[in-house]
Amino acid sequence: MKRTLITYLLCIATVLPTLSQAVISHPWSGKKVAYFGDSITDPRTKGAKKKYWGFLQDWLQITPLVYGVSGRQWNDIPRQANKLREEHGDDFDAILIFMGTNDYNNAVPIGEWYEEKLERVEYGHRYTKRMEDRMRRYPVMTNDTYRGRINIAMDSLKRMFPTKQIILLTPIHRGGFYANDTNWQCTEDYLNRCGEYLDAYVESVKEAGEVWAVPVIDLGALSGLFPMVDTHKQYFTNKDTDALHPNDAGHERMARTLMYQLIAHPCTF
Repeated sequence: MKRTLITYLLCIATVLPTLSQAVISHPWSGKKVAYFGDSITDPRTKGAKKKYWGFLQDWLQITPLVYGVSGRQWNDIPRQANKLREEHGDDFDAILIFMGTNDYNNAVPIGEWYEEKLERVEYGHRYTKRMEDRMRRYPVMTNDTYRGRINIAMDSLKRMFPTKQIILLTPIHRGGFYANDTNWQCTEDYLNRCGEYLDAYVESVKEAGEVWAVPVIDLGALSGLFPMVDTHKQYFTNKDTDALHPNDAGHERMARTLMYQLIAHPCTF
């Protein structure tokens, strides 16, 4: 027994130096990644000198292809996708979509993923084939609802870029944003004008992962950014007037979260 233990320990001692020299290669290192989104992704948005995708560029040498535009909602994703295809064709590796907070602010109704219709279908079981009446569901394709917008966007992306990795990011928590009298946005603890909290928009992005077979990174939870308490406003542009847009520290925190989350997902197939 003692000899067996000594032999085992000697084997471990031999292997450990080899393991210590091993280097883990991040699957997204050196790739070309398209970023779709709104003001938090838009390079022209003030408040942060470096965005989350800029940190990922530094740390992982990712080439960023940035298409986010301030104020845009999920119904803008097809336009961003078309611009990506016009400018780069298939010469990129993956797409990250960080969208939804403006749909909440603009009170876009949540809606449904599917509508159902009764149809005749041929079905065979145990050597018998026959026609049956069954309910069939179809994705709702409308820009009038949040889920309808996501359906339109994801259907377009799945057809346009069938070989590309597509990952959805949930919206982060929202503090207040008070630009002027015509752009005065409430904190997330208020219902929007269609009677929904931000949570419903976050949950729909999570559901979209299952509906459209794409990974979802819950950036709202995992980043830890929570501007609803004063101590966390240090991560946002201005504690008094803009606790919606992250500053450099906030973007770095998002980027660190993404760097570790992305290692669990392939960038290419």
